[in-house]
This record gives sequence, structure tokens and C-alpha cells, in this order.
Amino acid sequence: MKIAGRTALVTGGAQRVGRAISLALAQAGANIVINYHRSAAPAQATAAEIQLLGVDALPVQADVADQEQVEDLVAAACDRFGRVDILINSASWWKKTPFPTTDLATWRRVADILIHGPFYCANAIAPLMLDRGEGAIVNIVDLSAWQPWRDYTAHSVGKAALLALTRQLALELAPAVRVNAVAPGPVLPPPEYDEARIARVAARTLLGRWGTVRDVADAVLFLIRSDYITGEVIVVDGGERYGGRAG
Repeated sequence: MKIAGRTALVTGGAQRVGRAISLALAQAGANIVINYHRSAAPAQATAAEIQLLGVDALPVQADVADQEQVEDLVAAACDRFGRVDILINSASWWKKTPFPTTDLATWRRVADILIHGPFYCANAIAPLMLDRGEGAIVNIVDLSAWQPWRDYTAHSVGKAALLALTRQLALELAPAVRVNAVAPGPVLPPPEYDEARIARVAARTLLGRWGTVRDVADAVLFLIRSDYITGEVIVVDGGERYGGRAG
């Protein structure tokens, strides 16, 4: 799919990896719908930066875990641009959920964002893509889809489910709509990481360094443009999965 002239909806598109994907798609010529939940100021700033690139941007507040809000989000996108050609499911909530737990509210919230959110978004947008006979969906997972992370039960289960949803939607929506995933590794340190922890993470990768959010965005662009790839996942981790085998 050619990206120029298309409309892309990016959930969680105002900050961190989502922001990088929004900007990369805009640089490739797409108009961007920036979905955010609480990050109004970053969303407005990202939209202003996108508009300087000569394309349009629409920030829209919506909780992707709420079906009605997702439907309103998609309606706003269509009112502004008349179409949604590309969907990037990037929204997540990075929150510990140790097990066993009495905090079921956090479990439900993390799982809702990672599982129900992408499902609601795809369910609302897929009919538009099918009517046009073309579309691309890219889901952002991570290495926890294969390797569970201690104390992040909901996150790991949610990302594994999102990877399964990627393959299921690829099957259900073929041949008109392609559905793939990108799994970032260490590309953007969390704010609480100190220099020592950043160095330890880098040492776990085969390449001995962190990547960048642009590395993830480039993988997303590749999957959108690659018309003969669907149901697949690209891991962008510098070889972190195999770093323990290098010694």
C-alpha cells in the first residue's frame, strides 16, 4: 500500500513509540488521527508538528477500552477525512500486576486496553476498509508475547492475546485487509531507568545497544507497504531474545 494520501489512525499516538509512528506516517504523506486518553497536551503538540510536514492531523480523545468511545473516535476520523486506510494499535498502560492479587481492577484495565481496545478499533474500522477493498492494520506487541515478565501478568497476557488477534484478523479479513504486528525490544528507556540499568539492558542484546523509536516506526512502514505480508510479526529488539546465548 502506498502511504501518501492515506489516513492513518494511531491509538496512543501522542507519546513515545506511538508518537514516532504518527510522525513517520506523516513524513510518508499520510494524514494522522492521533488517539489519546489523558495526554491532551502531547497530542496537540504532535498534531502541530505533523501539520508542519504538509499533511493534516486530528487529535481525538477516546478510551480505547470503551466501545462507544471507539465508535465516536472512528466517526470523528471519517467526518474529518472520509476514510481510515491504516490502523495502528499502539495504546497500552504500563502497570505492574503481580500474581496472585486482590487488585482485579488493574488487571481488568490493563487487559481491556491491550485486548478489547485493539478489537474494538479493528471491529469499527475493518468494515470501512473492506468496503474500499484495501486496508492495513499493524498491532504493537513486545517480547512478553513469547516470554512472560514477572509482576507484569496482565501486560504479558494482553500482548500474547494481541499477537493471537493479529493472526486471527489476518485470516478473517483476507485478502482485502492485511494485519501484522511489530514487537519492539529496548528502544526507549522508561523514565525510572538509571544509567546502570540502561547499560545492563543494552548488554543483553546481540548488538550491544538500545535501538530507537524510529527503528520501530520503520518496521511499521515496511509492513504497510509490503502487499504480500500478512499475519506476521517483525521483532525489533537488537537480538535481545537471543542475547543470553551469545556467551
